[in-house]
Amino acid sequence: MPDQTPSIEALWQAVGFTPNQSQEEAIRHTDGPLFLTAGPGSGKTRVLLWKCLYLIVHQQVAPEHIFLATFTEKAALQLKEGLQSLLGLVTNRTNQTFDLSKMYVGTVHSLCNRLITDRRFGQKKGADKKITPIDDLEQYFHISNRKIWTAMIAAGGLDDLPAEEQNQYINDYLAENHKKGVSRYNAIMHLMALFNRFTEECLDVATLNKIVSEEPMKKMVKMYAFYLDSLQEKWQEKLDFSLVQQKGLEVMQNFGGEANEKFKYVIIDEYQDTNTIQEKLFFKLAEVTQNLCVVGDDDQALYRFRGATVENFVEFEERCKQYYPKGKPVTKIPLNINYRSRKKIVDFYTSYIGQTNWQKEDDPTQQYRVHTKQISAHSTDDQASVFTTDYLEPEQSFEQIAQFIQTLLNQQIIEDPNQVAFLFPSLGSTQVPKAQAALESLGLRTYAPRAQPFLKLPEARSIMGIFLRVFGKPERDPEFNRGDFKNYHDWMEEVYSEAGVAIRQDAGLKALVEHHRSEITTSISDYKALMAKVEASNELNLDDAYDFEKMPAQLKEASISPSARKSLSSTYLLRQLKKQMDEGGKSSFTLRDVITRATSLNWNPLDLFYKILAFKEFKTMMDAAGKSDVQIDEGPIYNLGLLTGYISRFLELYKTVLRAKDLESKNFKRAFFIRFWYTIYKKGETEFENSEDPFPRGRIPFLTIHQSKGLEFPVVVLGNTVTRSGGVRRMEELMKPLLGNQGEPLTRMDEFDKARMFYVALSRAENLLIVANYKRGISKEFKAMLAQHQIPVLGASQAATVPSAKLSAKAPMKAYSYTSDYLLYERCPRQYMVFRKYGFVPSRSQTMFFGSLVHQTIDDLHNFIIDNPENLDLDLI
Repeated sequence: MPDQTPSIEALWQAVGFTPNQSQEEAIRHTDGPLFLTAGPGSGKTRVLLWKCLYLIVHQQVAPEHIFLATFTEKAALQLKEGLQSLLGLVTNRTNQTFDLSKMYVGTVHSLCNRLITDRRFGQKKGADKKITPIDDLEQYFHISNRKIWTAMIAAGGLDDLPAEEQNQYINDYLAENHKKGVSRYNAIMHLMALFNRFTEECLDVATLNKIVSEEPMKKMVKMYAFYLDSLQEKWQEKLDFSLVQQKGLEVMQNFGGEANEKFKYVIIDEYQDTNTIQEKLFFKLAEVTQNLCVVGDDDQALYRFRGATVENFVEFEERCKQYYPKGKPVTKIPLNINYRSRKKIVDFYTSYIGQTNWQKEDDPTQQYRVHTKQISAHSTDDQASVFTTDYLEPEQSFEQIAQFIQTLLNQQIIEDPNQVAFLFPSLGSTQVPKAQAALESLGLRTYAPRAQPFLKLPEARSIMGIFLRVFGKPERDPEFNRGDFKNYHDWMEEVYSEAGVAIRQDAGLKALVEHHRSEITTSISDYKALMAKVEASNELNLDDAYDFEKMPAQLKEASISPSARKSLSSTYLLRQLKKQMDEGGKSSFTLRDVITRATSLNWNPLDLFYKILAFKEFKTMMDAAGKSDVQIDEGPIYNLGLLTGYISRFLELYKTVLRAKDLESKNFKRAFFIRFWYTIYKKGETEFENSEDPFPRGRIPFLTIHQSKGLEFPVVVLGNTVTRSGGVRRMEELMKPLLGNQGEPLTRMDEFDKARMFYVALSRAENLLIVANYKRGISKEFKAMLAQHQIPVLGASQAATVPSAKLSAKAPMKAYSYTSDYLLYERCPRQYMVFRKYGFVPSRSQTMFFGSLVHQTIDDLHNFIIDNPENLDLDLI
């Protein structure tokens, strides 16, 4: 280590960080398994960042020998940018730079995908099929493909049933009671969950065939086998998220390289959310040095419904003995000081989680949780920081809360409404609109995109209505005009009518719609005319190579538009054909290709979206994000940004070019409105988190408790403490016997999950926690808690006891790029705001694709040279 390298203490002092004893021990620990039990607000992210810096700077561990994983893109970005910023401190003092490009830091899924293609672990490009990861949306579309779905149903032996009875059979066996029925969408989603769970539990088809005894489950296993086979295509192997992890594990199990090529330190955040296959992978990655560091909190384990196994965390010390029988001892360090919340808040939520009986039935000395955490508050502020409402009707209680929030804003105790969060077990609760109404009656806007299908939001309705006006409404199918499908068509009718009103009121918007409809009509007309010409001709064949000398003149005899005529003999096309012929090759352009090109539109739905934004209704939405602090409203612009993400996903999954034959056959309308947007309409009903969701300024966010995990707010309102008892989850009931009945008992899972959920909710608050207490909306557990802790009722005078919360007080560290940030901002600050801050996806994705293609080509050439040095001609370099 160079003499000029600053000590870790000097770096801490430079940023004003004084670690407590446990934090420092965790940062400096370098030998053997490390078990960090981290309570809420205990600074675990900061500890992980400093730990990585300590390893790289003071222990000379190469970044590529560190594997740092978390579970959300937002958390992964925070780790990457935070580590870059900290290492920048060292660079500024020593001029030593650190290359993190080879360091494995990101989400578990992204890192597994990287493992699969990493040459360091023996993965040679070009040797096998192309690996194509697919996300859950692509997985849904794969299974829902009519050909695959029909074949999979047949594989399961259900093809003798009518279509709706097939769906009914699957839903009745796999679903919770409230999701049974004939919905094909639900049947697909339930099969996806089952297939993913099989993979994550390392249950292959051969094993399942041995242990499954129930006839319905045997049918599901046969469908799983077919599903796996269907992912194997001629030139590619598709991998869903679960299979990506399985493939990553296989790569490491088959790796026969030198020990020093493996990871020397494996660090896993949120370890309580891991599943079986992830546990196997992490222990495999760390097997050489056994330097496996896991950090988490079993009291915040919310993802059982996704296959997470909290026992991986609770029993980590015992698992280390199983994986490493002669291994190093586990070092256990509790991160148990809460730096986030005021003392009374910490006292309240620790008391809440402690009232549940976690003892094991067969051994009362053992518990189903890590019960030795002893969480305490760093804050010594002993003033009241937990409040409740008078025991009134829900509407009156929410009015009381709304008035108090207005007081906090008026007295500038909070600077923006987005510093308050309303949390609910479910945004489908009947109490959510009552809380929104109370706030909005005082002019306090709310943001609850998950409280209803995304497409029902005002911004989505406006854009989709105009899309329907441009492309036309899909026709209803009388056979399926019921249930959710009928509701979706009713929604399309509504937004179509609303768009008609908007168009009549805006002459410019009307002109835009008419212009694009005219282009579609012309495109279809040209296509029909050209196809008729080919069909009537004895000399023209669609599959013949395009003859630039003869065919343009023949085709121009058809009654087509000037733009189509020009395209048939374009100079670009001529150059491409001449180039191919000069190289002695055969033209790759067929007559069919040229007709398709000549009759395709030069814009796509995302291009149309950006043209629509120029009009008044949408410009007003955009302008609201740039107003003063008092008037600012980022809600609409964030929703518009989410829309661009959805449209971009459609263009990735389907074709980016609007072809006349698809418009004429109505294939585009079916793909765009029926297949894609109907799926988004249905999937938008999920109440589980999207951790990437924004929290726009000027609005009070409404979140499910699952959504709030990992977040913190100066003021938190727990809007409902009553949850519907879910009983035993059907998936757990099905999987338990297949897994040997290990883990928490089925009969107590609901109790444990509810305790953990409300623990997460209570621990999100920094300065003020409000527990709504109204008729038919307070559980007996919380009623007892409010009495036990003598929680005071809200009053305007109590606002003065709440510490002020500044928006910029906890701005996260961020690394800025010269090209992606500085130059873009210098060119157009407004464009920078739209694309970088609000997440809009640029149109004309072909440009981005070309850049990726060039990068991939260079990478492939590099790998080819490495693999074939004997064929390298140095004179060509």
